[in-house]
Amino acid sequence: MRLRIKILSGFFILVLMLTIAGIWSITELSNLGSSVRQLLDENYKSINASKIMLEAVERQDSGILLLLLGKTDEGRKIILSGDSLFALGFEIASSNVTIENEQALIDNIKEKYENYSSYIKNPIIIDDQANRINWYFDIPHKYFNDIKKEINDLMSLNDRTMFNTATALQNKASRAVMPGIVSILAAILFSLIFTYLVNYYFIGPIIKITNSVREFVDRNVPYIVKIESHDEINELSRSVETLCQITGEADNKK
Repeated sequence: MRLRIKILSGFFILVLMLTIAGIWSITELSNLGSSVRQLLDENYKSINASKIMLEAVERQDSGILLLLLGKTDEGRKIILSGDSLFALGFEIASSNVTIENEQALIDNIKEKYENYSSYIKNPIIIDDQANRINWYFDIPHKYFNDIKKEINDLMSLNDRTMFNTATALQNKASRAVMPGIVSILAAILFSLIFTYLVNYYFIGPIIKITNSVREFVDRNVPYIVKIESHDEINELSRSVETLCQITGEADNKK
């Protein structure tokens, strides 16, 4: 193999290793970015929808209490605004079902809210204050707690999934760092091997040739250098050997 090819091959292998490591890192980072986007698009969106629904039913519960206090117009206004807010949150949650058992929770929320809504939208016609309070705790407040539990379960499910996804992202981040570490170690190792090969096939033979020429010039020691490779260094050694032989023969004729 020619000396130029040997040197170029060494640099080519080093560039190839770094290129592979770079592509590997880019791929891992791209997957990491996609996972983060998926985490935000799926779990966070459902958690936010749960918070909207929770705020909506709590607002409606406050509206019922205002009805019990006799503030009918203000209470009904709050109940209707809560209903619109709940519809918004439920639409987001129902269109973003991405987890196992999430659809069942959304169906339960829908059922519980329909039962809850059927009571709170009807005007309270009970005149006796004590009976109003009993009605509140026996019916609306019971349904309020039921639907609140379902919404919290939906939020907890997405919280757990987000935590598990974040843990997986941490592992992906570690894998994204690995190509850089591998490329650095590989570059160091290959540099050492390449340095050894350059010294073995290039620097070492040149030193041998130089020392042998110096011995020939200074003490007329025959030039004897054995080069194992078949490249320009070998050709140089044979040329020097031929030159020394011619020079020696010329000196002997004198």
